[in-house]
Amino acid sequence: MQPGQSLIAMEDICQSYRMGEQHLPVLDNITLTIRRGESCAIVGTSGSGKSTLLNILGLLDQPTSGRFLLDGRDMASATQNERADLRNRLIGFVFQSFNLLPRLSALDNVALPLLYRGHSRHQARQHAHRQIDRVGLADRMAHLPADLSGGQRQRVAIARALVGEPALILADEPTGNLDGDTAQDIMNLLLELNRTQAVTLVMVTHDGDLAQRLDRRLHVQGGRITECPLQRNSFDG
Repeated sequence: MQPGQSLIAMEDICQSYRMGEQHLPVLDNITLTIRRGESCAIVGTSGSGKSTLLNILGLLDQPTSGRFLLDGRDMASATQNERADLRNRLIGFVFQSFNLLPRLSALDNVALPLLYRGHSRHQARQHAHRQIDRVGLADRMAHLPADLSGGQRQRVAIARALVGEPALILADEPTGNLDGDTAQDIMNLLLELNRTQAVTLVMVTHDGDLAQRLDRRLHVQGGRITECPLQRNSFDG
């Protein structure tokens, strides 16, 4: 797939959850296209449906109705195993809470997705070494997560997301637990990867300033989605 082609195509996506006798609507007829190589911020208040939308994009949840194409493949017809395989091959996840395994070194945390793919430990560690070096932590790869700062742990999480060379990175409040300067550093890293590697970046954030740095800003409210114009000023360049 070439940059600019559609990676994500959603049409009339609805999602609701059962609560007792009632169905609680969360997403209401979402139609959305994201091209390969784009960066998109998803913004909105708590409970607006942002995380639900991200879960559907990440193949962690299935919509109640509607059509969702990922890399041209209709997800409605994909089996659980096929969805797991696509998730492992196409998508890298970055979470606010880092989700690192405390007893594994930074290197082995990054290597983990490749072990799930069936790579040998040696091969997985070789690939992980390159990604850790890319995020500037070559001198910290033997450290356990507890021995790393919050910003360093998030860099490890980004390296883990990249180790499988995904087409899509889904980031859920990736700077939410970081101080301002560290948050900017992590954002700079994600945008650099987006611009130099054509990795599609979709990020849920409450930070309006960070959202303005991405190509598009999608506002979710009441289960509906609207695209907001960006106001590029001090963030240009």
